[in-house]
Amino acid sequence: MDHRRRSAVAEDGGGDDRRRVVAVEADRNRAGFDGDVEPAASRLSRGKAGGGGEPVALADLSLDRWRQTIDLNLTSTFLTLKTFLPSMAERGRGAVVTVASLAGQHVVPQAKVSASPAYAAAKAGLLMFTRQAAREYAASGIRINAISPGSVMNTRIAGMPEAMLQGLRSSHPLGRIGEPDDVAEAVLYLLSDASSWMTGTTVDINGGFAMR
Repeated sequence: MDHRRRSAVAEDGGGDDRRRVVAVEADRNRAGFDGDVEPAASRLSRGKAGGGGEPVALADLSLDRWRQTIDLNLTSTFLTLKTFLPSMAERGRGAVVTVASLAGQHVVPQAKVSASPAYAAAKAGLLMFTRQAAREYAASGIRINAISPGSVMNTRIAGMPEAMLQGLRSSHPLGRIGEPDDVAEAVLYLLSDASSWMTGTTVDINGGFAMR
């Protein structure tokens, strides 16, 4: 989610302290955050989807890249929640959204290599981590949910040849590639009181590519 959209999420969350929204980008190499991020925020969006999902065969995946991808997509979320959840629990309320991926739930059988095995493993782990955290903090009034986007327009996808883009569009029953705002709106919903009876869930955002 880009900076403008994160600002929109924060504004939608409300103007008083009870509805403070913070979108953060975690540094996987340290356990804390800069001073301008307030751990007492009540609504938290893990503001970066991670990376390292480019297709690579398992035999070609180095140990360094494996560790980097796991750290970027899973350890960083652990550090984020470890920092924010205790203070949210003290206040007795809060909402958290983590960002997983279709790659952590679904394998495309037609593709010889559809995603980095490390990326898929990290995102699958993130989904269970989200559920574990949701169960642990439910009694503290904190809701923790995940979103699982499919193909969302980015620089890499935009640079594909038109024939490949058309093939990607047609592989989705809704006939188009996702846009960042499609993901942002789902985050808004999960942070809002409209989802007040949802926790430990995963919201799929993939244009119908994978239905379950």
